[in-house]
Order: sequence, then C-alpha cells, then structure tokens
Amino acid sequence: MPDAFEGLTRLLSVMARLRNADSGCEWDLAQNFATIAPYTIEEAYEVADAIDRADMSALLEELGDLLLQVVFHARMAEEAGLFDFADVARGIADKMVARHPHIFAGSGGAMDETRWEALKAAEREGAGATSAMDGVALALPALMRAQKLQRRAAREGFDWPDRAGPEAKLAEEIAELRAAPVEAVEEEAGDLLFAAVNLVRSYGVDAETALRRGNAKFERRYRDMEERAKGGFAALTLAEQEALWQAVKAAERS
Repeated sequence: MPDAFEGLTRLLSVMARLRNADSGCEWDLAQNFATIAPYTIEEAYEVADAIDRADMSALLEELGDLLLQVVFHARMAEEAGLFDFADVARGIADKMVARHPHIFAGSGGAMDETRWEALKAAEREGAGATSAMDGVALALPALMRAQKLQRRAAREGFDWPDRAGPEAKLAEEIAELRAAPVEAVEEEAGDLLFAAVNLVRSYGVDAETALRRGNAKFERRYRDMEERAKGGFAALTLAEQEALWQAVKAAERS
C-alpha cells in the first residue's frame, strides 16, 4: 500500500498548489462547489462509459479524473474550515463498517438488498429523516431518481403486486397524453415516463442503464445507415430510410 499512499499524497499536494492563493492556477482558484459539481457528474458518467466499453486503459484514466473531483471538493472544504480529505475518507470507511456488521461486527448472516436497505433506512432515521422520500438527491438523472423514488415507496408496501398493474398504468398514461390539452402535455409526458420506469423496474431492469444502452444501439445503427447511404441519407425518402434501418438490424442479427 505505500505506493497508493504516495500517489494520493502527491495528488493532494498538487491540488493544494493549484489552489494556493498566491501562486496557484487562476482557473482552479476561481472555482467553487457549484461550478465544479457538473464536472464531478460528467466524470462519473465517463467512468461508467469506460466500463460499458470494457476499456480498462480508459477506466484507469477516468477513475483518476473522478478522484481528482473528490480531492478538489475536499480541498475547497478544507480552505473553508469545513472538513478535509482525511475526514471524507474516514467518514466513508466508518459508513462501510457500519453497513457490513456481518463482516466487521460478527453479527453473522449474509448481505442482501433487504438488509442493506434496512441499514440505510436506519442511517436516514438517525439523521432526522421524516419521510421515505428523504435523501433521494434532486441532482440525480431523472430516470434514476424516478426508480429510486419508486423503490422507496415499494419498501413501504406502495407497489403493484405484479406486472399487470404497471402495464395497465402505462397504457392509461399513453391515453391521457394523447387526450391532453396543450398546456397539460408536459405534465402528462412526465407521468408517462414515470410509468414506463415503473414497468421496467417490475422486470428487475435498471432504467438508466437500459436507456443508456438503448441510446448506444440507436446511435450505432444510425451511423451504419449513414455509411450505407454514402453521405446521402438525408435525401432519401422515409421509406428508403426505413429500408436501410431494417437492413442494419438484419445485419446485426446475422
């Protein structure tokens, strides 16, 4: 572990130098928690992207970029007299020990989702939570947040007993969107998407991951169509474009 400690110590020193009020970098000094937050989110997604692509070289780099974000936030907090990186590391270590009593406290048994969520619920209650909805971050991507809200509600018993319920609800929301006046379209569209997440969740599928992969598949197929059209895709009729789409799909299946 000495190499890990050495590398982390160097990174902390680099960030301290960048944020030095007298000799630091103008850009780094101008940042605050709010301006850095979008970069933190972006780096987390780039880590996920590297994993999806099974690109371990990129994962190495992206994990470093994500660690830099943690160090950056911790350094700004230290400057404000709030906490420092050691507090961050100590806090998460303490949390992991508390959440794994079967490993660190000899309580026995195995960790499953029910036990994990019960431990997290106890933490939230200890922190003063008054609702099952407390602690679901507003900054989460909308699909991910919808799924977490639904899971919280399900733990309280507010859930469909089988897939027939969310299937019927999705059909109902489609009909309501179709009949909605202009001023209500956005609201009904939101209800429709929320219902779609609920149906996907009933299959045990993570909605955010599923849509990200669906996006990647669409992009891959669209690029293939463009290549087959040799630069003239936009000039094709809709029927010709659809024929290309079906050809691309057939090529993938074969």
